[in-house]
Amino acid sequence: MNPETVETKPPPRLGPSGAVSGVERPRGRFRALTVRNLDGFGRYGIGDDDLFTMRVISSVLPFRTNRYVAEHLIDWDRIPEDPIYQLVFPQRDMLAEGDFRRIADLMVRDAPKEEVDRAAAEIRGGLNPHPAGQRELNIPSGDGTVFEGLQHKYRETVLFFPSKGQTCHAYCTFCFRWAQFVGDSELKISSKDAAHLYSYLAAHPEVSDLLVTGGDPMIMKTRVIERYLRPILDDPALGHVRNIRFGTKALGFWPHRFIHDNDADDLLRFLEEIVRSGRHVAIMAHFNHWQELRTNVVREAIRRIRDTGAVIRSQAPLLDHINNDPDVWARMWRTQVGLGIIPYYMFVERDTGAKRYFEVPLARGWEVFRQAVRQVSGLGRTVRGPSMSATPGKVEVLGVREVAGERVFVLRFLQGRDPEWVDQPFFAKYDPKATWLNQLEPAFGENSFFFERDDGGSPR
Repeated sequence: MNPETVETKPPPRLGPSGAVSGVERPRGRFRALTVRNLDGFGRYGIGDDDLFTMRVISSVLPFRTNRYVAEHLIDWDRIPEDPIYQLVFPQRDMLAEGDFRRIADLMVRDAPKEEVDRAAAEIRGGLNPHPAGQRELNIPSGDGTVFEGLQHKYRETVLFFPSKGQTCHAYCTFCFRWAQFVGDSELKISSKDAAHLYSYLAAHPEVSDLLVTGGDPMIMKTRVIERYLRPILDDPALGHVRNIRFGTKALGFWPHRFIHDNDADDLLRFLEEIVRSGRHVAIMAHFNHWQELRTNVVREAIRRIRDTGAVIRSQAPLLDHINNDPDVWARMWRTQVGLGIIPYYMFVERDTGAKRYFEVPLARGWEVFRQAVRQVSGLGRTVRGPSMSATPGKVEVLGVREVAGERVFVLRFLQGRDPEWVDQPFFAKYDPKATWLNQLEPAFGENSFFFERDDGGSPR
């Protein structure tokens, strides 16, 4: 088969409903499956011990899936190795041994829920719930209050976390925003007051891009999405906002959102209206594995979105147990290009939650990226990575080289808190075990990286 050909054959044996035939309607409206539904998954061959493990893990880290994922994406003959199973179902090693035993012992002795919740909250506090200073990125208003749910880390782009979009159709087990979903208001980033968004944007004409994120904004009804965004279309003072982005996993976890949901057509009409206003609409789609692209439903959803004039860009982190394989990435990127999706980012898994289970050393990440990208044509080489969304900015690993007798990582900023840092290469000592920027040391005897110096100077 031509390596650039989009694969269309159906997947292996799936759940009891079988593979999608044509573009079928879902069986009823969307319904989330949570820890309360775990016993029902015994019919797929999950044993009692594994179900108990899932209850333990999901008391600390959030668990949520739905029938589409269970019946059409997971190959139940391959569990627990199946990548989508790993993507949504909690696994034993996602918690450290001591933390797991602490919760398990409480459950075995049927401890009061309040005691389990208290222990779980203490464990969460040690899992770095807001990596890269995310919580601190909420914007001071100048009068002593804070614009909750807004982040302005990079000059041209503001992130907006609408309060109605603070959940997803299913949860990824690696999610770096897991703290949004555990019911702790102290950990959430969200905004109930869109007026703050409009006033902030009006005061910052340098902002060209608004990224609506969450959670997943596509969990919201179209009328709510429109209520948030229509003032941006109608207000001349916000005319500098030219690009509207939606960060979403809906295409992977509930593509019916764009086809069969009651307001799916309204959503597509609104996207088309934004495009007609002269703005660029980007669906920042999260796909972790090519298995998510195999159903007829997701392919029809992709077609319908593209027909509005919106562009779909894909991004995902590199994850052990799911996609730590260059052939998986190459196949996914080829399939995406064939469907009209633009490969955008390969990320490094952030230092939060179940990172210990999913993390891949930076050296391995670069090898996976290099071996994958050389398998695709130039149309797939729009992708960038592996990239760390770290505190100072998005740092890309360009490679490993011998320079002046020292083995080093070659790095650069794709985005920076200071725009002057962007696209400036710099070097770090090679460390085969390092998995994040804060584990790297400057090369060539330097005491600090250029972006850490008080003068913010350029690298020498």
